[in-house]
Amino acid sequence: MLILSLRMAIPELCRFHGIIIRMYSEDHPPPHFHVEYSGREAQVRIEPIEIMEGRLPTRIRRMVVQWASIHQAELHEAWNQTQRFEPTNRIAPLE
Repeated sequence: MLILSLRMAIPELCRFHGIIIRMYSEDHPPPHFHVEYSGREAQVRIEPIEIMEGRLPTRIRRMVVQWASIHQAELHEAWNQTQRFEPTNRIAPLE
């Protein structure tokens, strides 16, 4: 129950093609984001863009990397905002 409450408080930065991108406040370095897709989860480093932990299907991983490379500056800003407990802006999805 507590885990569900914490997950609901995690800012959702973006959602596209069934992929959900989130960032946790007070998360550990290096700067990264969390990806959920079809019951799978992964942590993705912002720079360099790489999977730190978890696994995603190849097609989904490629889309996440493409999306992150387009929005790398926005992801850095979102990381900084979450570390200061500030609200984050939504980031445009991959089309």
